[in-house]
Amino acid sequence: MKKIFIGLIAAAFLSLNVWAQDALLKTGHPDEYTVKRGDTLWDISSTFLNSPWKWPEIWHANPQIENPHLIYPGDLIKLIYIDGEARLTSERTLKLVPGAGGSGINATEKLSPQIRVVQNEAAITAIPLDRIDSFLSRSRIIDSEKTLDKAPYILAGPQKRIVSGAGDEAYARGDFKDLTNFGVFRKGEFFYDPKTREVLGMHALGVGSVSIKSIKGDVATVNVVRANEEIRIGDKLLPSEDRSTSSTFFPSGPDSEITGTIIGVEGGVQQVGKYNVVMINRGDREGIKPGNVLAIYKKGEVVADRVTGGMVSLPDERAGLLMVFRTFKKMSFALVLEADRPLTVGDSLQNP
Repeated sequence: MKKIFIGLIAAAFLSLNVWAQDALLKTGHPDEYTVKRGDTLWDISSTFLNSPWKWPEIWHANPQIENPHLIYPGDLIKLIYIDGEARLTSERTLKLVPGAGGSGINATEKLSPQIRVVQNEAAITAIPLDRIDSFLSRSRIIDSEKTLDKAPYILAGPQKRIVSGAGDEAYARGDFKDLTNFGVFRKGEFFYDPKTREVLGMHALGVGSVSIKSIKGDVATVNVVRANEEIRIGDKLLPSEDRSTSSTFFPSGPDSEITGTIIGVEGGVQQVGKYNVVMINRGDREGIKPGNVLAIYKKGEVVADRVTGGMVSLPDERAGLLMVFRTFKKMSFALVLEADRPLTVGDSLQNP
């Protein structure tokens, strides 16, 4: 009897595991997929999984796939089962070049956990980095307007011009604190919590960068290194941050229960769609981290109950998914990766 009972428990766990695998995998998924130039890990995961952000769960046992830098155009991704659990493996076509130990012909080999050199191919990224590059390297959220008020500023342009461009010399005034490289910023939008009205920060818009050439008193001669647009008198200088663009985003749910709101969108447009950058009212203090995924919900409509004569609010409906890619103290930047319908500022956020 005991053996039968243990057998029933084992069968129940097996059935539960099969159900979990079925829920994870998308209906009609392919058995294999060849990676193309321009793909992202999110794209490929969407081919196989109902919830693309769960790709680390199915690729955890394969170190060649777990690292985004090791997936290249031409790789063949295969869905296999190991001990009844779905796993993705890869086979790579390496372009062998004469003089590099190869024969000059294409060869296909199954990867093993070691370093490989792939000629003339760039690894695919986790998400489309071109959509967020400026937010990683130039835009910034500052805690208060006082930060900009106290910052050095552009005093004059070359030959008394009021604007400067890349390659120009200009003049700045303020306390440079022995630093040499600065970003040039302009006051942008203030963000407030929609419920508490707390000031979450101000969007400092990056318009360029300068390097200090010389300083006399509190006036510096600066070289304009980069200019996204014309640099104007009065634009503020903030110390450059060491934030390089990285493709390494490991998607995950937040460590705790999160409820939040979309409070802004890139460019101030009204309708938000796939690959739009949005601002959310949760950040470092709430434990939000780069890579965290949140579900987006549309507020349920209020309808008339024709039976009772009253008004009833319908449940909120899930309408999309976003991934946080940069955090600040009280808020974050995120990229919309799925949008089943048009989204707007004010839509709510929950754990996925």
